[in-house]
Amino acid sequence: MAAQFEPSPRVRGGAVIALDELEISILRSLAVQLLELIGPGDEPAADDDPLAELFADGPSEPPSDPALARLFPDAYTGPGERQDRAAREAGAEFRRFTETELRSRKRGDGLAVVHALDALEPAEGSGAAVLTLAPAESRRWLGALNDLRLTIGARLEVDEDTDDLYRLPDSDPRKPLVMAYLWLGALQESLIETLLP
Repeated sequence: MAAQFEPSPRVRGGAVIALDELEISILRSLAVQLLELIGPGDEPAADDDPLAELFADGPSEPPSDPALARLFPDAYTGPGERQDRAAREAGAEFRRFTETELRSRKRGDGLAVVHALDALEPAEGSGAAVLTLAPAESRRWLGALNDLRLTIGARLEVDEDTDDLYRLPDSDPRKPLVMAYLWLGALQESLIETLLP
């Protein structure tokens, strides 16, 4: 897997990448798993007050799943840090008013990836499909790639002292996840470079 994003020659500020069938399949599978982890969205009723969504209460407790806790961290402490009562209450209040919207954005980013991949058709003879993203789509992809890396990193328990993951033997069951983590990092970095002025 050597696909990298490059600046689009046809779409100003856009990005382009050629993906083979395996890369499309892996990216789509990971994005679908991310969507399943984030969960379904709340659909507002058609006759609801349009401002009601702004004032809807979200969850006030942090997620128990480490991957979700990484995607939706506490506002006033890092992972594993102790909080005093005031910080816990402030964090709960912040989460109550922001997590629902954040989940919705992350879900939208993941869906944008799935829909873009589903629309791809391989070019004749090459086996690769060319994906062209407009600037707004590039930002959605960047968000989804970041969320995928955070999720996989949480599953692998990656931190700044985790150098041994990069030297795993092929027989280690974590090896495919580590390879996906590194590949997503390379994709993310190449996409960031295309978005720089």
